Amino acid sequence: MTGQILFALAFALMLIGLWGLLSRRNVFRIIIAFSLLDTGIHMFLVAIGWREGGTAPIIDGQASAQAVSAAGVDPIPSALVLTAIVIGLAVTALMLSFAVRMYGKNRSLQIEKNKELKW
Repeated sequence: MTGQILFALAFALMLIGLWGLLSRRNVFRIIIAFSLLDTGIHMFLVAIGWREGGTAPIIDGQASAQAVSAAGVDPIPSALVLTAIVIGLAVTALMLSFAVRMYGKNRSLQIEKNKELKW
């Protein structure tokens, strides 16, 4: 049940972020929409690795490899999400620095008012 809620929330965030990317013309709002899309993808990856009643995937003298594979939570999606969070933070910082430079040069964050972006 909780996994389904995670999937639903992840898809909702991804759809809101995608809608914001496609419908907004303000650079700052596009950056926020990108962050929402990124967060939705992170939640989706966590939901893939999540297991009801799962345990840490540690094989020791008390837990056999078969027991861990049956009840263990997959650690790969969590590791990927941690990496993706760091990369997403760097990309968001880069986009914000571009937005600050764009505002400093043109005094507007509207895409239509930036002449360099027109063909």
